[in-house]
Amino acid sequence: MPKIDAYELEVLTAFETGQMKSVATKAELAKFKAAARATAIKDRRVNIRLSSGDLSDIQVRALEEGVPYQTLIASVLHKYVTGRLTEPHVAKQTRNVTTKRRTPSNS
Repeated sequence: MPKIDAYELEVLTAFETGQMKSVATKAELAKFKAAARATAIKDRRVNIRLSSGDLSDIQVRALEEGVPYQTLIASVLHKYVTGRLTEPHVAKQTRNVTTKRRTPSNS
């Protein structure tokens, strides 16, 4: 299971002790349930070829997340097509570029 921070632990504890109450109306809950059902319907089968290394890495990541690897793949694809898949922040690296000065000896 992934590690949780202090805030997440506080929220989890509040939930488990009944201190958190839903603010959603019955109509909102019905709408959310209908959306979840429509999203969860898997009506097509797709076969893809992956490298052995990629598949192994996906299976390891799925194990860490506690989900089946096929579910993880479907989730990643869903996030990609809905625009919710973000790339990890890549720090910009500055390059030290040195330029040669022309001197009469190297012109």
